[in-house]
Amino acid sequence: MAADLPSKKYLNLDAIKAMVVGAEAEARRLNVSVTICIMDENGALLFLERGDGVSVNTLEWAQKKARHAALYGSPSKDAADTVKAGNTAALAFPNFFPGQGGLPIKVDGQTLGAIAASGAKSEVDEAIAQAGIDALLKK
Repeated sequence: MAADLPSKKYLNLDAIKAMVVGAEAEARRLNVSVTICIMDENGALLFLERGDGVSVNTLEWAQKKARHAALYGSPSKDAADTVKAGNTAALAFPNFFPGQGGLPIKVDGQTLGAIAASGAKSEVDEAIAQAGIDALLKK
């Protein structure tokens, strides 16, 4: 008799597309152009889109924000707050990135990955990422 293996939720193509549509709609509503990045729970790239006229640097920043959120299971803003509080040693942590705009994607308490935006003000980047998650979870 085979062992009962746990089932695992993951971000499939439909989930990724739903988040992209939600994030893009929020960026349009806020009249900003951003780079949008989605990663799986291991920090592997699933989606990357650079908005029109956005700095090429945002390609790296969005990925760093998303990877932090995926691997630490917390918003990349938490890393920024850690550094602001004086814990600069945290900068040596693997894939630690102190820039607001990356959010973990959690379902039933499990981190499935992360979404990030880069190219606007930090709080706007995070709002765009949140809109992507809301679109996935239909909030």
